[in-house]
Amino acid sequence: MDDQQANLKKVTFGLFIGSFISFCNLYLFQPLLPLIADHYSVSATRVNWVLAAATLTLSLSLVPWAIYSENIGRRKVMFISLYASPIVGLCMVFSDQLPLLVLSRALMGVALAGYVAVAVAYMAEEFSPKVFLIAVGSYIGANSLGGITGRIYGGIVGEHFGWQTAVIGMALFSLIIAILVTLWVPPQENFERKNKRLNIHIKEAVTHLKTPLLWIAMLIGGFNFALFVNLYTVMGFRLVAEPFSLPVGLVSLIFLCYLTGTLTSRLSGVWSLHFTPITGMFIGTLVSLLGMLIALIPSIIAMLVALLMISSGAFFTHSLAYAWVSSKAQTAKASATALYLVHYYAGGSLGGFYLIYCWQNGGWPMVVIGGGLLYTIILCLCYALKRQQRSQVTQSAYT
Repeated sequence: MDDQQANLKKVTFGLFIGSFISFCNLYLFQPLLPLIADHYSVSATRVNWVLAAATLTLSLSLVPWAIYSENIGRRKVMFISLYASPIVGLCMVFSDQLPLLVLSRALMGVALAGYVAVAVAYMAEEFSPKVFLIAVGSYIGANSLGGITGRIYGGIVGEHFGWQTAVIGMALFSLIIAILVTLWVPPQENFERKNKRLNIHIKEAVTHLKTPLLWIAMLIGGFNFALFVNLYTVMGFRLVAEPFSLPVGLVSLIFLCYLTGTLTSRLSGVWSLHFTPITGMFIGTLVSLLGMLIALIPSIIAMLVALLMISSGAFFTHSLAYAWVSSKAQTAKASATALYLVHYYAGGSLGGFYLIYCWQNGGWPMVVIGGGLLYTIILCLCYALKRQQRSQVTQSAYT
């Protein structure tokens, strides 16, 4: 029994560090954007492609990887993803032009999507329901911790030794992690190959997108992440510029504010036991909106408080919307959650160009105006989701 428990812990930790390194790689470049803009002498809008390319291709690759894993197994897809990441990472070092770096980052997004798409499915098939719930909690924690670590590492190492050194170090660390996951995560025992035709997968996806109760929640997730991740990007440019003129390494520490989101994402489960998820999404959005407004105060303390509030509200909203889609999907739940993540990461990718445009054309006040418009859209979507739920309840009462 002790050996079985020890083995289970090893497998869970292997999946944890696989998730950790995937999100380290995904967000490594976010604090480095001001440095890279100077390196290539380009605008903030153009350099944003370095971050956006990876999140956009990741979002577009999630469903194809999930479908492919139905044929070859989750473990093989995870390994392809983990070993491809350091190879692509090293290619970035030789990108002497911005378009080549953006292309490498796009390939990185495709590679990382493999692990993100199937790790939870592996756990669901191999672990008991009780162990699965614990493992998923650790996995989500690894996502957050990996994103924070990757950003802080990138900012500090990039500032003192150059962004190329940061990339090489991350690639070597990624290779070590890939080897450890290979040793600790065993072949699947409960995987059953499903040879669904592609048209069946497409029909399932279309069905989800035609279901307002699901699609509206996906839009909430997309707009929420578009604001959350890119308000941090703009804040990075704001703190590096005058009158603050802070070093990139120090500015990268703002991502520690993500930790409040880790707390509120856990509280979202408690909230759902006593209150409605839609009300929680509404409150989470208002908290983030208030945080953005507080950042109008030109004080570093005020900005940090603002980021803490933005993180708290955004993670709370995301956790509730993600769980909503998973629970409300009547069939093909895996494809439903994958579609949610498509909206989520596509929003994060495209939202950067919108908010950076606002930043370049009017500073933080214009960001507040532009961001306020998107927050208003989220609140309207919450209202629409509530009306849709009431309509469905009414229809069920008459059938």
